This record gives sequence, structure tokens and C-alpha cells, in this order.
Amino acid sequence: MQDPNADTEWNDILRKKGILPPKEDPNEAAEEELIQHQKSVVKIYEDMTLEELEENEDEFSEEDERAIEMYRQQRLAEWKATQMKKVFGEILEISGPDYVQEVTKAGEGLWVILHLYKQGIPLCALLNQHLCELARMFPETKFLKAISTTCIPNYPDRNLPTIFVYRDGNIKAQYIGPLVFGGMNLTKDELEWKLSDSGAIKTELEENPRKQIEDQLMSSIRTSAPSKRSSVSEED
Repeated sequence: MQDPNADTEWNDILRKKGILPPKEDPNEAAEEELIQHQKSVVKIYEDMTLEELEENEDEFSEEDERAIEMYRQQRLAEWKATQMKKVFGEILEISGPDYVQEVTKAGEGLWVILHLYKQGIPLCALLNQHLCELARMFPETKFLKAISTTCIPNYPDRNLPTIFVYRDGNIKAQYIGPLVFGGMNLTKDELEWKLSDSGAIKTELEENPRKQIEDQLMSSIRTSAPSKRSSVSEED
């Protein structure tokens, strides 16, 4: 009887037709065994901190070292992500020379909100106040402010305030000029909603606060305005 595991032309034909099972690759089997071993090693040490892993590294074999290094890199990436969220929480002042480092090279996947302003413009001051609060609410987003002409020479005052929203160094949204912000009646919640449209922050507001105000105004107008019938009666 012919050995089904033998490496013959006839067995190859039978394997192609599905009569014999595929020939087992010893390299694949060894690799699978190594992966399973690595998983078991990682499971043993998964409750250790990075410091504890370093303290016990003398006890590891070469295979252990490979598995632990893979796990160490994963834990390190998680730690860096956690630390990144703690970096911000305030609005930072920058100037033109800081732009590349703070915006273009801010970090992969990081949202950056930059407010261009000038002193003496009330709406700019109001936005800085709101952005200061939002920076505390959304510490995972980088909030920046800069005097407009230090970043863009001869930037016209009529375009202020201006907010640029960046991710990975690319502009994702821009809000230019006082009309975009609705003037001095702008609330923090309205600005939060506006910035959430860009994706830079994840608001918990359920609907646009501006719409709520407009609905209340329209309701108030309808309530206070005399009806047509009452107007005719008054004339009689």
C-alpha cells in the first residue's frame, strides 16, 4: 500500500482532487507551535508591569524573550497612548516659528485646534475664553492660539477670529470671520458643537444649541404676536 504522506506525483494528483488531505508543512507546524508557546508565555506575564518584566528578564529563555518583547511593545504603546491624553488640557500660545513643531509634527492621529486672534478684538477674546474651557473638557485634543500676524504675515483683521482644525498636519476644517461664529452671543456649547462637526472633539451634546435658541425665539414671537382674529376685534 502506498504511503499517503509520500512526496509522489500520484499523491500530488490525489491531493489536488481532494482525495488526500493537504500535505502538512513541517515549517508551518513549527511556526504554529512557536506562536502557541509565545501566547502561553505572554499569558503568564500579562499581569506584570514594564518594570516587573525588566526585573524578571534573567529568567527568560530566548523564546520567552521574543514573546515578552512583543508583549512589552504592546504595553509600551498603550502606556504612550495614555500619557498622550494627559499632555494637554489647556490652550497653549505659540508663534510662527513654533508652527511646524506644534501643528505639522504634532503627532499621528492627533487633532489640533488653532485659533488665530488679535488683542483688542472682543470676539477673539470671547473665543479664547471658550476654548480655554473646551481644552480642559477635551484633553486628548491639542488646543493652540496665536496672534494672527505671527503665523501668517499681513493676515487681514477682517478674517478674525479664525480657527483652523488639523489632523496629521492637514487642515480638516476652517472657520473664518465673525459671521461664522454668530457674533458676541456665541456660547461655549455652540462653539463645542461647531468644532465637533470637524471631528476634533466628541461632544456629548445631543443637538445644536443654536437651534434650541432659535426655536425658543420663534416660540416666544409666536406667543407674543396677536392673532389675526384678535386684531380685527380690537379694531372693531
